[in-house]
Amino acid sequence: MKTRLPIWIAIAIALIAFGAGVLIDRQYLNSTSKFGVTDPKVNAILDLIMREYVDTVSPDQLMERSIPLILRGLDPHTSYFDAKVSKISKDHPDGVIPDIGVVLIIFNDTIHVECIVPAGPSDIAGILPGDCIVKIDGQPAADIKKTLGEVFKLLSGPDGSQLTLSVKRHGYPKILDFTVTRNRIIKKTLDSYYMLDKNIGYVKVNQFERNTHQEFVQALTQLQAQGAKRFMIDLRGNGGGYMEIAMLMANEFLPAGQPIVTIRGRRKQYNHQYKSDGKGQFQNVELAVLIDEYSASASEIFAGALQDNDRALVVGRRSFGKGLVQNDFTLPDSSTIRLAVARYYTPSGRCIQKDFKHAETRYEDELLERLKHGEYYNRDSIRIDKSQIFTTRHGRTVYGGGGIIPDVFVARDTAGITNYYIDVENAGLLQRFAFTYCEKNRSTLEQMSDYKQFLRTTPIDNDIIKEFAGFASEAGILPRWYYINQSRDRILTKIKSIIAHDIFGPDAYSAIVNRNDNTVQAALKALNRHQAAFPITE
Repeated sequence: MKTRLPIWIAIAIALIAFGAGVLIDRQYLNSTSKFGVTDPKVNAILDLIMREYVDTVSPDQLMERSIPLILRGLDPHTSYFDAKVSKISKDHPDGVIPDIGVVLIIFNDTIHVECIVPAGPSDIAGILPGDCIVKIDGQPAADIKKTLGEVFKLLSGPDGSQLTLSVKRHGYPKILDFTVTRNRIIKKTLDSYYMLDKNIGYVKVNQFERNTHQEFVQALTQLQAQGAKRFMIDLRGNGGGYMEIAMLMANEFLPAGQPIVTIRGRRKQYNHQYKSDGKGQFQNVELAVLIDEYSASASEIFAGALQDNDRALVVGRRSFGKGLVQNDFTLPDSSTIRLAVARYYTPSGRCIQKDFKHAETRYEDELLERLKHGEYYNRDSIRIDKSQIFTTRHGRTVYGGGGIIPDVFVARDTAGITNYYIDVENAGLLQRFAFTYCEKNRSTLEQMSDYKQFLRTTPIDNDIIKEFAGFASEAGILPRWYYINQSRDRILTKIKSIIAHDIFGPDAYSAIVNRNDNTVQAALKALNRHQAAFPITE
């Protein structure tokens, strides 16, 4: 679709060019008609620069430099992808691309890691959600043109090639370097699904892509065949995806005629209310939905639809707060702008988009502010906008203006986090040890039937801890046994889950991690007490 740039964009380009200290030659002036520039002041400025300024610059280069600056003044999620990056996406419709297994977001020229593909290249290397990338292969992030497209080009490469990411991690003073080996990532949007107990099926959804609804229904059907009567849907760390897929998935649990989401934009073509059609296959199951501060966009549509219809118990911590709907617009040179065109509203009428009016100074730090304010550890510390009060289908009070607030709050688990644990995790030693262990013992491990046998027959925990302490010592982190003993359970869980993933797959990884996961255990307890039975009233 060809898109005509409005005059205000052309004006912005001209003013940016003037302020940036570059000169536009006559070629640009002669081409301004395609932007609709007729304002005499703009033309006077362009003519002045053309006649008097010392340097010249390619109009195409000027445009590429200017567009990200223009878009940055809109909202934090509107993005620009140049023609090369747009072509990469179109050339890989099957979702198989050389990648490093991260989802990134850029706030105020800072590259943030939003979430990690479990057991993907970045996870193996030791990258964590919340990390800020400060260098890519030694190139300072400050020197990189701050668009997702430009960053994508630098991160992508041949399968098996390596790159070094230097990251700043909150609470840690040093810059951390990680070597990441690129690997072909297949967009499998369900990390895992398995039976938590004889009645409860667990499904971990990492993103809402075109194939997610089909994968989701297949997973739930298989779990039902294994005896699942209740379900736990884990959306923690899920940064979103396609809105329509989230609606289809919510539809599976709702009776006919219930609102799922309402869209409202400046143009009437975007205005619509979507309701359930009554054809969902799982309308009678009890349901818990897990969220955290990294659950965003489509995750919030799904959680909000079920919460506002009193259909699911939402467990965890307040979600991210992204209530904007985006469309991709292809420009004449095949580049793409992902533009916010509408806001979405949950069935109760709330918009959960957090404030971005002061995005350049506040938006990127909002999650950090939650931490400083104590919200991750105490429900009473959640900053609620009490001017935005709404009511669910059966009368429960919910709030708009900044994410989905869970029905059951679960604090971040800090048990076992010591300086020693932070040091070995930041150095990526837990992952490296686990993969070294796998390689040394692969023939024995692969003869085991499942992860349960592995847990029964693995060397005693004391031996693993001692071996790991020696491994870490060789890497320069000396053993401090007082702290090691405090972190014992966390270290063992991490190592065993990575080994299990390598040998037995993602379901084994989740099964081991979830045994000591406070949010999963809280949801499990609530489901077994039938607190998620429809309609939820408390």
